[in-house]
Amino acid sequence: AVRRMKKAVADALEAGFLGKNIFNTSFNLHCELKEGAGAFVCGEETAMIASIEGQRGMPRPKPPFPAQSGLWGKPTVINNVETLAQVVRIVRDGAERFRLVGTPNAPGTKTFALTGHIANTGLIEVPFGTRLRDVVFGIGGGVTGADGKIDPDGFKAVQIGGPSGGCLTREHLDLPLDYDALRSVGAMVGSGGLVVMNRHTCMVSVARFFMDFTQRESCGKCVLCREGTKQMLALLDDILEGRADEQTLPLLEKLGSAVMKGSLCGLGKTAPNPVLSTLRYFRAEYEAHVRDKTCPAGRCPKLKRYRIDQAKCKGCTVCALKCPVHAIRGEKKKPHQIDPTVCIKCGVCQTVCKMDAVEVN
Repeated sequence: AVRRMKKAVADALEAGFLGKNIFNTSFNLHCELKEGAGAFVCGEETAMIASIEGQRGMPRPKPPFPAQSGLWGKPTVINNVETLAQVVRIVRDGAERFRLVGTPNAPGTKTFALTGHIANTGLIEVPFGTRLRDVVFGIGGGVTGADGKIDPDGFKAVQIGGPSGGCLTREHLDLPLDYDALRSVGAMVGSGGLVVMNRHTCMVSVARFFMDFTQRESCGKCVLCREGTKQMLALLDDILEGRADEQTLPLLEKLGSAVMKGSLCGLGKTAPNPVLSTLRYFRAEYEAHVRDKTCPAGRCPKLKRYRIDQAKCKGCTVCALKCPVHAIRGEKKKPHQIDPTVCIKCGVCQTVCKMDAVEVN
């Protein structure tokens, strides 16, 4: 992308679209490409300005807004590349023709990065208002299962809007993808990410994955963002590893709300979204982790329960001999048992059992 942008600037300069006295006029226009280090927080406009100026990429209070005092203290207009690309279309074809596509409040098209448990992945462009169902099952070709094959009943959720986005479920398949509709269900267009998840996905693990990303990408300026996301991540670890209690979920929600209200920039204000949206739509899955210490999707290693089928076990003692913590007890040629208080869930017993007697719940 950087090479292409550099070539585009060089071509524009050679063609006379950039530089001094453009088209024999007194108008001068220069274009400089500035490479960042990839910090997520620098997607916030004032943090990006600070980075360009050679300072640490941290958001600044507003006002003043960049249009009043931005880069080097000068009035600055900031737009995403996708916005600038649409400007060309509007200028060329006119606003009325541009508004023929999309919805009244969200005209035009939107690019989405479609990925996850989906047959066809890649970058797509669709009109605003396109149904989620048409994207997943039409363009995407359907949801794939653990074996990589199409699973007609495999759809579970979509994470939309990037790491700070929200979660859409089966009940949202006919939701039009535009700003107002997504905002009404606690989601957002955001960066245009669309991560499709099948029915074997643990939603608590998904929330933890995105929270880990935003916590690491926090610039640390705001206490609520810096410390709040860290504590939310710790609470999610408690849930996934069987340490959570009845106070964990209310505390997680309260903390998420505080982080959203007390953070300065968009990163902090939207960081709790994946957690709060999955809590909203998959609360039963969270409660199973907390109350029953089980993962309904069977994906959390710390919550797996190993047991020996008494009817299949022949008492060969192989599993007992191989267990690294001696959690398996029983007499020779008699069914053995696993002590769950000692078991570390390493899976060795299941691997070495020739009778297929070790089950995982």
